[in-house]
Amino acid sequence: MKKEKHRGKIKRILIFNVNWVGDVLFSTAAIRNIRRNFPESFIACIIPSRCYQVLKGNPHLDEIIIYDEKDRHGHVFAKFDFVRMLKSKKFDLAILLHGSLTRALICRLADIPKRVGYNTKKRAFLLTKKIPVPSKDSLHRIDYYLNIIEQAGIKTEDRYLEFFFSESDEEFVDKFFSRHHLLLDDFVVGLNAGGNWDPKRWPKEYWARLADLLIEKLKAKVVITGGHQDVGLAKRITELMKEKPVVACGLFNLKQSGALFKKLSLFICADTGPLHIANAVGAKKIIALFGPTDPAVTGPFPGKNVVVMRKDTGCKVPCYQVNCKDNRCMKAIMPEEVIETVKTFRHHDK
Repeated sequence: MKKEKHRGKIKRILIFNVNWVGDVLFSTAAIRNIRRNFPESFIACIIPSRCYQVLKGNPHLDEIIIYDEKDRHGHVFAKFDFVRMLKSKKFDLAILLHGSLTRALICRLADIPKRVGYNTKKRAFLLTKKIPVPSKDSLHRIDYYLNIIEQAGIKTEDRYLEFFFSESDEEFVDKFFSRHHLLLDDFVVGLNAGGNWDPKRWPKEYWARLADLLIEKLKAKVVITGGHQDVGLAKRITELMKEKPVVACGLFNLKQSGALFKKLSLFICADTGPLHIANAVGAKKIIALFGPTDPAVTGPFPGKNVVVMRKDTGCKVPCYQVNCKDNRCMKAIMPEEVIETVKTFRHHDK
C-alpha cells in the first residue's frame, strides 16, 4: 500500500483502537498522522465507552464508534449486529491498533477490503497487510502504534499526544477553584493516588505523608484527584492526614480533569491515564512515580516538564505480576524524596 497509490483509493478509514485510557492517548499520535496522510478521507475510530472522552472532540476524527466487548456487545448476536453496522458504512481500510483475533475477524466479516495490523494471535489469515510484531517492550507505546502505520506505507512526521477539552471544561475548573478559595497565586498541587492495577500504586500512607509535608513545609493547597472509584481511597488518605486537603474525586469527568491538570501548579501521580492526560494538555509540572512499569515503554512523552522518580530494587522491569503483594518498587520511593524534588522545581521557578 504505497503512499502515492493509496490516497486516491482510500475514502473511508476505520481505526480499531485499544482498550485503556493511557493506551488510547498514546494512539493519538497515530490518529493525527493518519489524518495528515488522508486529509479528505472519512476517518472513524472504535473504542470502548470508558475511553470515549479521550477522543471526544479530536479534530482528526469524523466519527467515534463504541464497542464494549464484555458489556453491550458481549452476546454473539450483539456482535453480529455490530458487524452489520460496520458493513453498512463501507470502509475501504481498517487499521487495527488492537492485537486481538476477534477484532480482525469483525473487520473481515464487515467486508473491509484492506485490513492492516500486527501479525498476532493466529490472525494472519484475517489481515491483508501483516505487520511483524516488535520484540516485547522494545518500543514506547506511542511508537508501537506508529510502527503499524509506518509499515503500511503511511508517513509519520511526529509522535506527541493530544487531548482536547472545551471552554466549558475550563469554566468548570475555574468555579471549582473559586468554591474552594484556590487563587492563581497559590501553589496548588494535585495528587492522583489511584491506578488501574495495585502494583503501580503508591501506598496510601505515603500519599498522606506527602500531602501533609506539602501543606506544612511548602504552604501548598493540596487537591486529591481521581474518579468515582477513588472516593474511598481519598477518604482513607485524608483520615491518615493531620492537615486537610481538598478532595475532588468523582467531581470531574476526563475532559474537566484535563482542564484541571493544566491549571495546577504541580501534578503528582503514578503511571496511570491521568499522568498522560496531564502531559498531553501541557501541565506546568509533573512528578511521575514509577515502579513495576518501564518509563521507556509507558513513560510520559514529551518529558520536558516531567520528572520521573523510580528506584532500582532488583526486580525485573517491566514487571506484570498484577498480584504482587510486596510492592517494594513503589514503597522504595519515600515521601521525603518527593518533597525534595518538589523543592527543586520551586527553586528553579523563582
